[in-house]
Amino acid sequence: MMADFVAAFDALPAETFKARYDGRSYVVTKSALSKGKAQKLVAEELGGSDYISLNLYRLASGPLLKPCEMPEAKVIAFVLGLTRD
Repeated sequence: MMADFVAAFDALPAETFKARYDGRSYVVTKSALSKGKAQKLVAEELGGSDYISLNLYRLASGPLLKPCEMPEAKVIAFVLGLTRD
C-alpha cells in the first residue's frame, strides 16, 4: 500500500492545481521542504469543509507518512483516488 501511495504522490506536480476526489473538487498544493527531503500536501475542498494535510519524509529507511491531525487511511485514500482537472 505504501509503495502505491508514494508512486501516486510522486506523480503529482509540485505546484498548486485543481483536482477531484470522491465527486468533490479541491485545490491542492504540493511543495518540497528541507531541500526535497520532505514534502507537504494540502488540499481544500471547494465549496465544502473537507481538508487534507500531510507531510511525507524521505528517510534512508524509507518513506515516512505523517498526516496532520487526521487518519493515515484518509490521506492515503485521497492521494490514491485523486484525479487532476
